[in-house]
Amino acid sequence: MASTRSADCGRFAQLSSKHLSVKPLMSRQPTVNVSFEFFPPADEAMEKTLWESIRYLEPLNPRFVSVTYGADGSTRERTHNVVSRVQRETSLTCVPHLTCIGASQGEVLDVARKYWDEGIRHIVALRGDAPAGTVKYEPRADGFAYAADLVKGLKTVGDFEISVAAYPEKHPEAHTFDADVDNLKRKIDAGATRAITQFFYETDHFLRFRDAAAARGILAPLVPGILPITRFPQITRFAKRCGASIPEWLEQRFEGLDENPDTRKLIAAAVAIEQVHSLQRHGVDQFHFYTLNRAELTYAICHALGVRPGAAAARKSA
Repeated sequence: MASTRSADCGRFAQLSSKHLSVKPLMSRQPTVNVSFEFFPPADEAMEKTLWESIRYLEPLNPRFVSVTYGADGSTRERTHNVVSRVQRETSLTCVPHLTCIGASQGEVLDVARKYWDEGIRHIVALRGDAPAGTVKYEPRADGFAYAADLVKGLKTVGDFEISVAAYPEKHPEAHTFDADVDNLKRKIDAGATRAITQFFYETDHFLRFRDAAAARGILAPLVPGILPITRFPQITRFAKRCGASIPEWLEQRFEGLDENPDTRKLIAAAVAIEQVHSLQRHGVDQFHFYTLNRAELTYAICHALGVRPGAAAARKSA
């Protein structure tokens, strides 16, 4: 019996030493970079929520935070006010959105020059949506027609880093998926340095899009846009407008939770964490979060990714 126990102990010691030898490897997490998107508040209550969210997420040291411009270019001054305040009062790098909508080329470039003079070196350049009440987008005669044109124009102001939009399931106005990938290629060729995708919930959509982009010679980073689900009816409205699909399994996860916000929040966090981990397994190491000016879910997802205040210095040096 003693010799049997000694042999078992020896085998246990060997197994233990093997497990101990791999533990450091398992504890290491790949470097992940994140960015957060906010929108300009429309009233004092929304402004309070926005700044509480910015302060809550600031210790995570995102690569940048972006501020939207309004789908039809309607929030120019409010966008500029938020951007300026973030630059003045926080440690964050703030990136304003600019669109082709509602302004001449000269007016848009004047805004860009103002940003450049304030030390801003990164812009999200978008075509923008047609104004409410219009059936179809029509380029303004004296404006930039499309995002590729805007990118070229911004490069005449300064050597901005420029992010543009991409659509894993194609832009709703694009005739085909391939035509939409070709349009992204035009934006990159015009000088864009990164593409941030519209939100999606099926990893396969992103992987197909990434493969198609690579086949067209697009080498710029493709950053998945992640939209945590706060209210499911709201997400379905967003998806309908931008051409994103809502899979049946996702509807089933949230079924019956309209009046149960606590459970809904738990499910939302689980879905988003599952999504980012799935993308990580396919080599993705950058994520852009559409926060809707709410911090809690984004913070939780970042925590699961290993993006935490204590890891900020390591990410910054990566």
